[in-house]
Amino acid sequence: MKHILITGVNSYVGNSLADWLNKQPDKYKIEKISLRNDKWKQHDFSRYDVIVHVAGIAHVSTEPKMEELYYKINRDLTIEVAKKAKSEGVKQFIFLSSIIVYGEVKENNGIITKDTIPNPSNFYGKSKLEAEKGIESLQSEHFKIAIIRPPMIYGKGSKGNYPKLAKLARITPIFPDYDNKRSMIHIDNLTEFIRLIIDNEDSGLFFPQNAEYVKTSEMVRVISEVYNKKVFLVKWFNPIIRIMKNRLELVNKMFGDLAYEKSLSHYKYNYWIRDFISSIEATESTESGFHT
Repeated sequence: MKHILITGVNSYVGNSLADWLNKQPDKYKIEKISLRNDKWKQHDFSRYDVIVHVAGIAHVSTEPKMEELYYKINRDLTIEVAKKAKSEGVKQFIFLSSIIVYGEVKENNGIITKDTIPNPSNFYGKSKLEAEKGIESLQSEHFKIAIIRPPMIYGKGSKGNYPKLAKLARITPIFPDYDNKRSMIHIDNLTEFIRLIIDNEDSGLFFPQNAEYVKTSEMVRVISEVYNKKVFLVKWFNPIIRIMKNRLELVNKMFGDLAYEKSLSHYKYNYWIRDFISSIEATESTESGFHT
């Protein structure tokens, strides 16, 4: 049995992972801990085999006044937790980073390859990248570090851009039919991937994503169909989108290209529990729970 500590009691990924692992109580013993105050520093880490560090801040204001807080939590706290884990004999440290470390990828049609150099465009991305660099040096034969850079995560109860797009898909009668490629990962696929990383005691840099790329207009169409709605995809807006996606961040997030080359995301075991269609159906279903 593996004894696992998940940092961040309010984390969407952390709570989803706990739910998934708790389905196999004979294999995993799960605990969660808050890092909101300094009490965690007195917590005994020596009884854990694995620490999954998902505590951090995202989806909040990126105003300049928030920059110091981003670095304090996303970088400094990550390094501090990892150092404590190593000093107290934890065998594996898994850090949830993000595709955000690449910033806006303008070359290669927005496709990230093994040669793409991270170039974060905001302090959220910079704080994640600096955290990665800060913990890499702690890697040793007896302290394995796995850094995961997922793309946009979605699923029932997720935050970020997906819920906004899903809300739009439920009410709009028309939507631009614009060709783009986005890497995304459904929460069920991500939690299964993390489980496999734990089971195999892996270390290194990982880029999990869904088996399929996502085209924004196709996602809107599928979401609308879940609600028995009909959305008409039209190309009228495409000339405007081509111009505006390079000028407005919101337009670029919706219609720009940002995807991992598929070979980057291959793993020795299959972690794709859900394909794209079933992932949308699960996300938009009225039933509660994960991995139905």
